[in-house]
Amino acid sequence: MDFAEKTTHTKNVFKGHLISVDVEDVITPEGHHSQREIVHHAPAIAILAITDDNKMILEKQWRSPIHATTLEIPAGKVDSRDSADPVHAAKRELNEETRYAAKKLTKVSSFYTSVGVLDEFMTLYLATGLTPVQNKLPQDQDEQLSLMKVSLAQALKMIDDGQIQDAKTIMAIYYWQGMKRNG
Repeated sequence: MDFAEKTTHTKNVFKGHLISVDVEDVITPEGHHSQREIVHHAPAIAILAITDDNKMILEKQWRSPIHATTLEIPAGKVDSRDSADPVHAAKRELNEETRYAAKKLTKVSSFYTSVGVLDEFMTLYLATGLTPVQNKLPQDQDEQLSLMKVSLAQALKMIDDGQIQDAKTIMAIYYWQGMKRNG
């Protein structure tokens, strides 16, 4: 069965600092005409940072799309400073947001964050052997972060209690839980 749609026309309707939005006219495999609204975003990274005392680093920050603060793992986009290298972006974001460097940075998985509307492709890394950075990179001026460290049991309870609702963070916590089960 063929699932591919044929794009007949694309119009960019918005271009901003973080995203751009296209409206595509498409023909479905059955010959129906439809429109697709697509949000384009740079590739991104996220980091499950585990301290030597076996706690994960979470960031509390304001998120305008939901008009609320969230608890999330460190994350950010791969940008011009990274030469399209997600590992470099992960190291940079870890420095900027937590002021730690990792002795070991391991790729966990790569995934699309919301395929129904967004083309953002994120890579999740596990960071261990954390040490304070010697050279602090400048933090983004539009971010205000508060860090906290929690155990796996605390993180799982925070999911159950609705304190953690961010998908990448929930995925990282469940990955961490699986690591513990599998040794």
